Amino acid sequence: MRLRAEFTTEPFHGEGDPPPHATETLRALEKSGLACEFGPLGTAVEGEEAVLLPALGEVLALAFAHGASRVTLQVERDEQ
Repeated sequence: MRLRAEFTTEPFHGEGDPPPHATETLRALEKSGLACEFGPLGTAVEGEEAVLLPALGEVLALAFAHGASRVTLQVERDEQ
């Protein structure tokens, strides 16, 4: 089954380079071969359940290890 996830890491940084809790999660997802959309307010990613769900566990661990105070995550079936 294909899934789509969107997540936001906090605290937000308004100007300058994105914080490590955002960039390290993106790097991990890209290493997994998942298609990502990285934006100033969050990241969207989609892929097969067997790849995406373990990658999301790594996202949570990396975000907190790199300074996140909160991670908001939504996951849904990709019906397209």
